Amino acid sequence: MIKLYPLIADNWKMDGGVAFGVVPKSIWSRKHQADENNTIDITTRCLLIVLDDRKILVDTGFGDKRNEKYYAVRYREAGVNILNSLNLLGFEADEITDVLFTHLHDDHVGAATRLNDSGNMECVFSNAKYWVSHAHWDWAMNPNKRESAAFFRDNLVPLMDSGRLNLLDEGIQPFAQITLKIFNGHTRGQIIPFIHTAEHTIVYMGDFIPTLTNIPIPFIPSVDIEPLISLTEKELFLDEAAEKRYILFFEHDATNECCTVIQSEKGVVADHAFSLREIEF
Repeated sequence: MIKLYPLIADNWKMDGGVAFGVVPKSIWSRKHQADENNTIDITTRCLLIVLDDRKILVDTGFGDKRNEKYYAVRYREAGVNILNSLNLLGFEADEITDVLFTHLHDDHVGAATRLNDSGNMECVFSNAKYWVSHAHWDWAMNPNKRESAAFFRDNLVPLMDSGRLNLLDEGIQPFAQITLKIFNGHTRGQIIPFIHTAEHTIVYMGDFIPTLTNIPIPFIPSVDIEPLISLTEKELFLDEAAEKRYILFFEHDATNECCTVIQSEKGVVADHAFSLREIEF
């Protein structure tokens, strides 16, 4: 039997213009209250998938190893991190068998490594295999100038040095009941997991559609490297999601954990929001 556990790795803030791209504040502010810095509440909601003898963690959050300046501009809530969230559910880091990264931007991978007591970088999940797409690993290790600030070598090199890093070519499926698909608009080679239970398919949205507000086609974050590719990928996915009644699980929505979508006169729109604990698996 498969079990799914949402885990909050970070509560933080992001500029509203970054979150919704070309959509004007007069529109997105109907859904999100911006503060005096024009920032809105964001979360990093990871997912623990317990399946047979495997405990698969999807993404990890920022981590705690950077300096005060780094966290100050992200307005991160103190005391919230992936290890504390795991512990609250009765799990320890050493129990995690697999860590699947949607991609390697710092808010998704940073908590996978830390400084040990000797001042050396080490992997946090010491018994886990690490998984990321081959295309994205190559992209992150040779970053373009637009994305380079989101890729840190100390987040990545310890994963490689551990000997437990697995680079996935498109179409390779290492997990039962989980289909991994590649989307390239936000960043090259982002993995989006489709998790299949007896009754539902839950799609972990990563930065593909980070919040419920991002569902309408024009609401593409300004950080997407290929917004026109994002637009095409999103339109095709949402049509499929409406037809097949996928459950969308949002990584970055501070208010809405999940929703389904339906076709309407305005195209595909959110049906209603809910939490995973309301679903029978």
